Amino acid sequence: MMIPSVLQGFLFQEPPSIIITAMSVVTFMFLSYLGISEITGNHLQYSKFWNVGSQKISAKLQNKLSSRTGMLILYTPAFLAGLASFAIYPDGGFRFFMVKLTLTVHFLKRVLEVLFVHKYSGGMVLDTAILVSGSYLMAAVGMIYIQHLTLGFPEPPIDLQYLGIILFIVGVSGNFYHHYLLANLRGKDEKGYKFPRGGLFDLVICPHYLFEILGFLGVSFISQTLFSFSVSLGVAVYLSGRSYVTRKWYISKFENFPQHVKALIPFVF
Repeated sequence: MMIPSVLQGFLFQEPPSIIITAMSVVTFMFLSYLGISEITGNHLQYSKFWNVGSQKISAKLQNKLSSRTGMLILYTPAFLAGLASFAIYPDGGFRFFMVKLTLTVHFLKRVLEVLFVHKYSGGMVLDTAILVSGSYLMAAVGMIYIQHLTLGFPEPPIDLQYLGIILFIVGVSGNFYHHYLLANLRGKDEKGYKFPRGGLFDLVICPHYLFEILGFLGVSFISQTLFSFSVSLGVAVYLSGRSYVTRKWYISKFENFPQHVKALIPFVF
């Protein structure tokens, strides 16, 4: 695949491979499709949308999982893959180490949040849990494996890895902070949804998604492979769609929803 010259300064020269190119294209298109599907009403059924927008939901209820179990299925395989990568690929230099570390930390954080931070209502459909879990797993394995293939190839002329580390730290910290705020909206025995306050919730309804995008973008800056950028851009498209419908959901549930609160990006979207 010919990479435009404007991008060549930012990307590794990877071994020529139709498979790697196809993985990058398919990953971006698949994640983008999920984002567009959210906007058109075909939601992945978890969180507040776990039983919305499906004509076949009654048939799927027999495969309903608790939110905690479903979310553990979402993140645990990718975390274990990241952890295993340190044994499978023990060498490779600082950049490769940071790709493995940031992916492992990201999914470990999500597992720990599932166990100790989040409060739950609703549930998750098994189909959704398997689909999202597989997507995260393939993204993590793909980024690590393709990074391994770049070993020995020339470094990109423009080095983004240290900027990527900063972006990842900002992303993972901001994501955790806003998950913590969401968790503390509810009392011990409360199950319903409340309008979130604090942090960037005063400007956007899904700041946790914004920081998750920044975290993935940070990983792609560290990695600087075409596949990693495909993942981060695909995640951005998906979470943009998810945040858009989340804002619509809050508007439908709260009559006093402040119109200046955007979906994802303050003052813009």
